[in-house]
Amino acid sequence: MRKVAVIGAGLTKFVRRAKETAKELCWAASKAALDSAGLTLKDIDCVVHGTAPDAFDGVHMKAEYLSDGSGAWKKPYFRNYVGGGTGVYAPIHGWYHVASGMFDTCLVVCEEKMSSCQPHPQGAFLTIFDHTTERPLGPNLLWIFALEMNRYMAKHGLTLEEIAQVSVKNKRNAKDHPSAQLGADLTVDDVLKSEVLAWPVHRLMVSPTSDGAGAVILASEQVAKRLTDKPVWIEGVGWCLDSAYWTNRDLYYPKYVEYAARMAYQMAGIKDPRREIHVAEPYDPFAYKELHHLEGLLLADKGQAPKLMSEGFFDRENGQIPSCPSGGLLGVGNPIAAAGLMKICELFWQLRGEAGKRQVKNNPRKGVAQAWGDLMQVGTVVVMGR
Repeated sequence: MRKVAVIGAGLTKFVRRAKETAKELCWAASKAALDSAGLTLKDIDCVVHGTAPDAFDGVHMKAEYLSDGSGAWKKPYFRNYVGGGTGVYAPIHGWYHVASGMFDTCLVVCEEKMSSCQPHPQGAFLTIFDHTTERPLGPNLLWIFALEMNRYMAKHGLTLEEIAQVSVKNKRNAKDHPSAQLGADLTVDDVLKSEVLAWPVHRLMVSPTSDGAGAVILASEQVAKRLTDKPVWIEGVGWCLDSAYWTNRDLYYPKYVEYAARMAYQMAGIKDPRREIHVAEPYDPFAYKELHHLEGLLLADKGQAPKLMSEGFFDRENGQIPSCPSGGLLGVGNPIAAAGLMKICELFWQLRGEAGKRQVKNNPRKGVAQAWGDLMQVGTVVVMGR
């Protein structure tokens, strides 16, 4: 098994209604990643694409539709989709392609144009529920995750103020991200005064629907060392697909994230994540989810992530393990698959010391990115190091 490095990354702006087509978004992200690596499409051996349901872009056989915009013309091409977990799962697929020895370089592209789904992407999400026991109730993700948030809070005696601090942190961090959709200076009081969408979820605790794309370039060790003196290695990968029947489980803890994290940590040789991980990009489509996932990543004890966050443990400026220095989905935006890949891009820039105003101060050497998909079901994790 060969070592694999990330040698380039690119992101489009994340916006509510992009003027660009989905193909053009893919092209823009791919071009930015290729430019950052000093490569052209002629140097790419294969392409991996990650994108969520075809309904979002309103195009049947979406992978084929996006192939040319993603640089896959006359190249081996692979699409993966595991809901929100796609953005971190796509580089895992790319890693396999290169680590196996089949290819020396791989372009990984993730895209979502959610504004195409009318009247709202929630309509597409309805189809993921069981057709007999759940769909007749007309569920949507807001009230499903309100149930999970309620359970998490009740189990550990957490307050809304503790959850709201995640929105405050991430939207503040996003002010320094060039792709950000909703960077802002907020207070906990601002978050709690925002509209209640489904108790206890407030509007400012929810990431915005977005259009956008991201891309990274993966290369074998030999190629990476020839092209750059600052490769960022993919040291561990992990995933878990839990039961689709979310109603059969206690939702206070994301076991699917822990299983994926343990797999990635074992591959990376990490025995004590809280000491060996220096920067984290957990998935945060809802404010409580970052706390939930930090615990699943074993970076905090169960129920203790809110307390550690209030003490500054996860702050970008002086935290021991800065969490979501990018601003996360809450601040940068949430074009489903591209949102997860944004976190891989952020670790690439952080570990190379190229994150600008977002650069964490603890001289990071290892980082972890995580995404989650479907209904409390999919965990995808990548450990990266310099």
